[in-house]
Amino acid sequence: QVQLVESGGGLVQPGDSLRLSCAASNKNPGATVSIQYFSWYREAPGKQRELVATFESDGSARYATYVQDRFTVSRDANRKTGYLDMNMLKPEDTAVYYCNARVRVVTSAVGAGDFWGQGTQVTVSS
Repeated sequence: QVQLVESGGGLVQPGDSLRLSCAASNKNPGATVSIQYFSWYREAPGKQRELVATFESDGSARYATYVQDRFTVSRDANRKTGYLDMNMLKPEDTAVYYCNARVRVVTSAVGAGDFWGQGTQVTVSS
């Protein structure tokens, strides 16, 4: 069973930086997982969940206008972890950040599915 676990959130001041991680794993030790593509979303109190950034399977990336030039999305070489580097953080970036990934699983067969992590809180405040 695939798990996606986000980490790296916290309380920071305006202008600070954070790196969020989204790690894929499988409870079956004999399975190999890899993240094909993924997106980061965020949900602020009282607001709808919104798309922040997407990392495509070809390595390209797309960003929401409100994070363009401040946030960078990437994936590690073994394709098990996705990242969101957030710079010049603003109070309006405060939200729970979620990872949504297409994960490929190889056991005796090959499959793939879409998964969500549990979220990580980012709070930007002076």
